[in-house]
Amino acid sequence: MSFSLYKAFARLIVLAMVVVAAGVFLWRHFESGSPAPLPTAKADNSLESGLVGVNIAFRKAWAEAGIEPAPEADPLTLARRLSLALTGAPPSLEEIRRLEALPQGSDPVTAWLDHLFSDRRSADYLAERFARAFVGVETGPFLVYRRRRLVNWIGDQLESNRAYDAIVRDLVTAEGLWTTRPETNFITVTLEQGGDKKGPDEMKLAGRTSRAFLGLSLDCMQCHDDMFGDRWKQSDFHQMASFFAQADMSLTGIHENRKKTYETRYLGKTDAVEVPPVVPYGSSFFDEGGNRRQQLARWITHPENAPFARAAVNRTWAILFGKPLADPVDNLPVDGPFPPGLEELAVEFTASGYDLRHLIRLIAGSDPFRRESRSGDPDKPITPEQEAGWAAFPVTPLRPEQVAGAVIQASTLQALDSHTHILQKFRRFNETQGFVKRYGDLGEKEFSGESGTIPQRLLLMNGKLVRDRTGQNPLMNASTRLSKCSPTDEAAIKAAFLAAFTRYPLPAEMEYFVASLADSKGDSRDRALTDLCWALINATEFSWNR
Repeated sequence: MSFSLYKAFARLIVLAMVVVAAGVFLWRHFESGSPAPLPTAKADNSLESGLVGVNIAFRKAWAEAGIEPAPEADPLTLARRLSLALTGAPPSLEEIRRLEALPQGSDPVTAWLDHLFSDRRSADYLAERFARAFVGVETGPFLVYRRRRLVNWIGDQLESNRAYDAIVRDLVTAEGLWTTRPETNFITVTLEQGGDKKGPDEMKLAGRTSRAFLGLSLDCMQCHDDMFGDRWKQSDFHQMASFFAQADMSLTGIHENRKKTYETRYLGKTDAVEVPPVVPYGSSFFDEGGNRRQQLARWITHPENAPFARAAVNRTWAILFGKPLADPVDNLPVDGPFPPGLEELAVEFTASGYDLRHLIRLIAGSDPFRRESRSGDPDKPITPEQEAGWAAFPVTPLRPEQVAGAVIQASTLQALDSHTHILQKFRRFNETQGFVKRYGDLGEKEFSGESGTIPQRLLLMNGKLVRDRTGQNPLMNASTRLSKCSPTDEAAIKAAFLAAFTRYPLPAEMEYFVASLADSKGDSRDRALTDLCWALINATEFSWNR
């Protein structure tokens, strides 16, 4: 046998093994057999008591506004929302089967969160989402900034469920090299190389700190007093910036230099003056011990500093819903008024010791998160008042990396999780990066509410990622495996809908696609299943979170 014939024979053997394995997988997980059980949900009395107060706040607001809440969403819809929010991709066919195997009476939200929290991919995805608030999306100054190291560090903290206030204190007070102490990248991202400014930029750090950790837009007061109210003054911003004045840079990295001072020239003044570090409110719980950044970090994360908890609640809510509870996400009033649920969630978050997982469980277990996005009655569609009051789940467009994650996961039968082979992870990373670059990334303005554009629709219709992931390739794509291994047309159609939409096809949809597959065999059936998967990915429903 010649070498070329040997290689061809080997490829056929590998192809046959893949097809057989896919067939066994499909049969075991979608037609018969018992999937691996989800982690056993643990009772949490503090969660239940906290949910009571949160839900009372929303129900009271609905009753006062005369708003009827939408019906409760089904388990598959809830799982899709959580997976997109916490991993950037919908559930896989394998995961859906595990969810459907839950014992009757089990809470799908609790079980699904246990499943997602046990997987490193949720920590990695949330780390990137929070990093956008902490340091933005730019690569920063060359040599002295390592954004990827910082994101990985945040992921490590989230995976171990470290308290959020401890994470923030480390970011604000960090010292050392940006390579060995990744948290220092919160400081080094503000360095400007080649300019007159030496060391970290106090004003950038003050603006970022107030927005990311307190939900306050104090950076608007760099040049003048607040023109829309009398709460904030120009001095508030610069006194906050003064806390970062002694952060300095050397060959050993970031350190404190207590000889440094901070000066600025206020509006209407001719000379610059030295500005002392003073907090803009809450002086009663300010502690002067330690260096300036340590003082600021303790004040920011103090249990009496309510804006700290509110800001974390509002951003976490936005990650789970696709839009913040109070808009904009980083400009909350200190004294209110606040939307229903915000104060209740902030109090619970503080009482939990700033446990982010506890906060996510509270939000995911709340009445608003469990509502349908549709009324269930065609004659009574969801009203703007219902959506605005969180009596119906708001339908929001998927973020660019979520669209890419949905395309990639829909083309794969098994979950692309932390146990996935490194080569598949590498392929997914490269595909996602390339897709997002072309699709467009909103950057820090990720909750702007912008919907799809014509170029984005064209990218889904004709782009390389969709073409590669829906084409006929039994080694990589679910469409070909479904064609080769599904015992019936109905089974193939169900699996395709579950992969794309995390729901079963409606009777009319099933009837239409069964008819389209009738009498197709061999290559024609492969092409028909490929066309089906392509059509589902290009449907409007695919690119929105319901």
